[in-house]
Formats: sequence, C-alpha cells, structure tokens
Amino acid sequence: MKETVLFLTRHGQTEWNLQKRMQGHQNSALTALGEQQAEWLRERLEGENLGAIYSSTSPRALHTAQILRGNRSLPIQQQASLMEINMGIWEGMNTDQIEQEYPLQYTHFFTRPDLFIPLAPGETYSQLEQRVTPTMERIINDNEGHEVLIVTHRMTLKVIMAHFLNKSLQELGELPDILSTALCKVTLTDNNITIDLYGDTSHYQ
Repeated sequence: MKETVLFLTRHGQTEWNLQKRMQGHQNSALTALGEQQAEWLRERLEGENLGAIYSSTSPRALHTAQILRGNRSLPIQQQASLMEINMGIWEGMNTDQIEQEYPLQYTHFFTRPDLFIPLAPGETYSQLEQRVTPTMERIINDNEGHEVLIVTHRMTLKVIMAHFLNKSLQELGELPDILSTALCKVTLTDNNITIDLYGDTSHYQ
C-alpha cells in the first residue's frame, strides 16, 4: 500500500456552540469566528496536495469544507454517514438543562460512551461507529496513495480517531476533546497507522 494521508477536522464554531446547545443532526450557522477558524486551517493546509475532500452533509460541515477547499477545483463529496451522532430530544437543548434533567445520560455521553443510551430517536455510540467505520474504510480504499481531507463533527471524529488508536468505546471518554477546526492527521502504509496529529489547534491566531 502506498502512503495514504488523512487530514480530519471538525467544523468551525457555530451559533449553537456559542449558546451551548446540542446540535447532532440539527444545524446552526457558522459564527464569524467559525469562518475565521476555517480560514486559519485553510492557510495551514495550503501547501498540501489534496486528492479528495469529503464532508458530512450537515451545512455547518459543508460550509467549513467549502472554505478549506480554497482555490482547489476538487468536488466536495458529501457523506451522510459522516454526520454527528443523533442526539434525539437533546438536539437544540442547552447543555446545562440536559445535565440537570438527564444527569446520568449526560455523564455517560461524555465519559462512558459505551453505557450511553439515547433518548429516542437518537443513536448509541455503537450505532455511530457502525455507520462511520465502513465509510472510512471506503474512503481509504478509494484514495490509496493520496492525501484526503475529511470534515466531520466532534463525537464522530472522536469515534474515528478511537478506531485508528485501537481504543474501545469504553476508552473513548478518556480521549481529549476536539475543538472547532482542530486538525487530526493519520498516515497509513501497509501495516502501519501513524497518528501524526490529534486535535491540533496550532493554526489558531
């Protein structure tokens, strides 16, 4: 296998991020800072020879991907399977309210994802893993020997990185948080997976 490089990031800051509201499958627009964060990352990735760009179908991720693409003529390949975990009735709710009303589920959501049971009609982390892992395998197979940019979401990206780090869902809660447009970089060769970056924000200005 030729060397395949994945650049993975989370979308820029959104209105609901500022308001501490859960988004999941719902959406809110990027803030001015969110667009700026994407610009900073775009500058950082300017010298990279990207062969493909993939994005979640959520407008916040797509908008981020459009900024990151810069002057490249690459299409943005939209994948619904790269969307954030479906948070059910929590979507649109303030995190303080969720923590107050659903303390155990809220704790599990962040610290023991393996025990998290969503309030209908949401997803478990296991279901998120089952939809995103085949997508990642397909992206890797389709882009062997190339550099690829993937724009996704906070928890989806943690699940992807846990997969590359060979961590279980139980250990997922121990992984560091991933901030807006934080960069992860994974290099894949024959039998080797190298995590070059995890949640790196050195492009922030």
